[in-house]
Amino acid sequence: MQTANLSLQDKWISFRKENPRVRIREAAKVLDSTEAEILASFAGSKVLRLNNDFPGLMKRLPDLGYLMVLTRNDSCVHERKGVVEEVSVNNPHVGLIVGKDIDLRMFFRAWAFGFAVMDDEEAGFKQSIQIFDQQGNAVIKIYPQQEDKAAAFEQLVRDFSALEQATSLVLQPAAPAPHYSDATVEPAALQEDWKNLKDTHDFFPMLKKHNVSRLHALKIAGEFAKQVSNDIVKTLLEKAAATNWEIMVFVGNHGNIQIHTGPVAKIVEIPGWINVMDPAFNLHLKLDDIAESWAVKKPSTDGVIHSIELYDAAGEMIVQFFGKRKPGVPEMAEWTEFVSSL
Repeated sequence: MQTANLSLQDKWISFRKENPRVRIREAAKVLDSTEAEILASFAGSKVLRLNNDFPGLMKRLPDLGYLMVLTRNDSCVHERKGVVEEVSVNNPHVGLIVGKDIDLRMFFRAWAFGFAVMDDEEAGFKQSIQIFDQQGNAVIKIYPQQEDKAAAFEQLVRDFSALEQATSLVLQPAAPAPHYSDATVEPAALQEDWKNLKDTHDFFPMLKKHNVSRLHALKIAGEFAKQVSNDIVKTLLEKAAATNWEIMVFVGNHGNIQIHTGPVAKIVEIPGWINVMDPAFNLHLKLDDIAESWAVKKPSTDGVIHSIELYDAAGEMIVQFFGKRKPGVPEMAEWTEFVSSL
């Protein structure tokens, strides 16, 4: 077992020397492994395994000062810098980090493995806290940015290090895809419930009530959803940058949703990708993965909430855009006009 683990270390270091620009997530696939298994193979040296008190770990993030937090799925990477303000982990279903910079919805049931990663040039590691699901896929990565908080990082690692630094992982197969009743759901009944929504947080319970997939719900939503061109994301970002709109950008996976609220300024398109490259917010969106784009309306007590939602070929959401808003405050008029015009 130890030989196999050392071999994985060697494979990763060798691969990285030959392919320095390939990210570890993609490299793991080439090496017939996972990102979490590669990190685990270094446990006890360049990497320390953490215990599974993930709520407790998140409560300590304010100690680390200015951070970069990264959340991604297969098609989109969301990187936000800032300080962690309010942390709430008492709800058994979802933990919250709320603040003007870092805004997260954390689903701890999907969090399985945690690592503290140390700076190491040969391995290509940067100091960070990294969390993975039971399949070895990254849920969230947290990179300290303040050198004067080094002692706080070291203390956090000491407090949450696992007693055993095993260099192998026991992964689990992904849960089977949920079974939906898309073929039999009644459009009129769904539309009636949709019309009576009072809050955006009521949307998921409505889908669950009808046992309908999100994408199919959009297709039978009538006036509440319209498919639009997949080029809409470029138009949206460029218009937001040109007019200094404050928008909300949601990117997530099954373990975490990360939200940017504010303006976007530097929009950079390269072959196959569109990017936001601002000092405190980066977004990297793989354009070829966008299978469908939708303009969506949800009634609420604060007025109709409009969003743009992008989906991949499997019907999974890639990224979601809103105009800046808070509970009790209507969304910005310019955003309403933009989405309505589609």
